Amino acid sequence: MNKEILYVVDAVSNEKNVSKELIFQAVETALAMATRKRYGMGMDARVVVNRQTGDYETFRRWKVMDDEDPEFESPERQILISYAKNRGLDVEIGEYLEEPIASVEFGRIAAQTAKQVIVAKVREAERDKVVSAYRDKVGQLIMGMVKRTDRKGITLDLGENAEAFIPREEMIPGDILHNGARVRGYLKEIRQDARGPQMIVSSSDVNFLMELMKLEVPEVSQEMIDIMGAARDPGSRAKVAVRANLPNVDPIGACVGMRGSRIQTVTNELGGKERVDIVLWNDDIATYVMNAMAPAEVLSIVVDEESRTMDIGVDGTKLSQAIGRGGQNVRLASELTGWTLNVMSVEEAEAKTQAEQQSLVTMFMHRLDVDEEVAQLLVEEGFSTLEEVAYVPEDEFLAIEAFDQDTVSELRNRAQAALLSQAISQDGGVPTKDLLTMEGMDDALAYTLAKRGVCTMDDLAEQSIDELIDLEGMSEERAAQLIMTARAPWFADNKAE
Repeated sequence: MNKEILYVVDAVSNEKNVSKELIFQAVETALAMATRKRYGMGMDARVVVNRQTGDYETFRRWKVMDDEDPEFESPERQILISYAKNRGLDVEIGEYLEEPIASVEFGRIAAQTAKQVIVAKVREAERDKVVSAYRDKVGQLIMGMVKRTDRKGITLDLGENAEAFIPREEMIPGDILHNGARVRGYLKEIRQDARGPQMIVSSSDVNFLMELMKLEVPEVSQEMIDIMGAARDPGSRAKVAVRANLPNVDPIGACVGMRGSRIQTVTNELGGKERVDIVLWNDDIATYVMNAMAPAEVLSIVVDEESRTMDIGVDGTKLSQAIGRGGQNVRLASELTGWTLNVMSVEEAEAKTQAEQQSLVTMFMHRLDVDEEVAQLLVEEGFSTLEEVAYVPEDEFLAIEAFDQDTVSELRNRAQAALLSQAISQDGGVPTKDLLTMEGMDDALAYTLAKRGVCTMDDLAEQSIDELIDLEGMSEERAAQLIMTARAPWFADNKAE
């Protein structure tokens, strides 16, 4: 039967165009399975086939395990290291202990098993061979024909025994594809599953749109135009940002094409229902956002670079257009630019800005102990934190016409003192002077409050009776009186206004 093995290996290798080594491994696996069926499925067996003569040997084996290993399951297949050492065997944990046993014949049962294993191995080898040819194409467009459709997705025939799969979640919503239809998609990844490697194709991925743009706009491949980003609501709407690398190139016109021919081709590839807006990229983020919000006309914009948010004001009568159906327009613009966009009417934007400015004015009045005029001037000059007042370069501060050297020095000193007090309060819980000298306050209570983070009169004013009532010796009446005393400056300021 030795020659029979060589014959099988030679015939299958030539027929399936796979290596003989792969077939030899399949035969060894089949013979090992036949051995376990004869001697008991609980055992482990290894078969070695001589590649030249076809002779083979069979070994029963045990894996050497640590005595404390919780994965030790069966003495049929495993052996403890202590037992092996007691028998005088020179083995290490993780190695295999083997002993020769009688081999089964390569008869009908072994041949059938070998055939099944060989078929599985050949299919796996063919799939690996096909997939390896596509590994360099991940991130590119590929074309295929719809082979079959089920509830999980669509299988594409790429030709030459190659197949790819479009999962349902990677399809354009509402897109119906029939068997035999030619489909272009974006090769997203090669996913490993129980059946082997599988090529995953997407038509809803934003990169599919960008690759289509590169395909249809030759100026992109010629590096005359760069695609800076894209955002998609698959099957409905998309935005693509572009910029020109040459001064005489119109990036939007080049992408749209003569009478919209290029963008129409892209739209057709997306199922014919997805509207694609071409947006002019700009390195000035405010201008870029205004372009991204098209067709809405932006009338005002307030930028918060720290939180990467923008308040966008539009005509109140066109607010719904700016937001888009279901918030689509502002969502896509936000994804495209990477900023959080808050769209509102101009009136709402102005009211919000005024409220924020008034809040800053009040903060400067209380923390710097200045009048409203000085606080208002600081806000108008762009100051928004105590840190900016304390540490902005002095020459920039002096550039403000209303401030002289003495005023600037005093403001900087007060801001630094306020920051120091705040830092001390956060670290050590030290009450400030206004809290210690407040009417109805004693030193013991002031320091007790400071340990809770209530270090100033403003801090106390923000408390509720329930937050103070659990203090030792504190009554509901006294808690209410202390809070009202702390809030008295607020009421005085409001009355003055």
